[in-house]
Amino acid sequence: MNSDQERVATNIRKGVLEFCVLALLSRREMYGLELANELTERHLTASEGSLYPLLSRMRTARTVETRWDTPDEGRARRYYTITDRGRQQLQTFAGVWGTIAPQVSGLLQEES
Repeated sequence: MNSDQERVATNIRKGVLEFCVLALLSRREMYGLELANELTERHLTASEGSLYPLLSRMRTARTVETRWDTPDEGRARRYYTITDRGRQQLQTFAGVWGTIAPQVSGLLQEES
């Protein structure tokens, strides 16, 4: 990607990252590094550095809850789960996205 493409992609990612996290957590509980890896594989975040502050804000907003798990071996992990409030936010986003995405796609096709 060139620098202009990366700038645009970064701005779009910033706008939707929270809802991508909620979508992943709506499937199952995940720990931070697991979320980071999944988002990175999907090219939705560039680094863990942007994810952990977001997860902290999401805890404060009560869209996710956390619990610690300390296995017999290895490091303790903080697991994230979506809350009812988070599910409502995700549902709202899905409705808005479903309206906006086709409009943007239509505009871009008109430009072609």
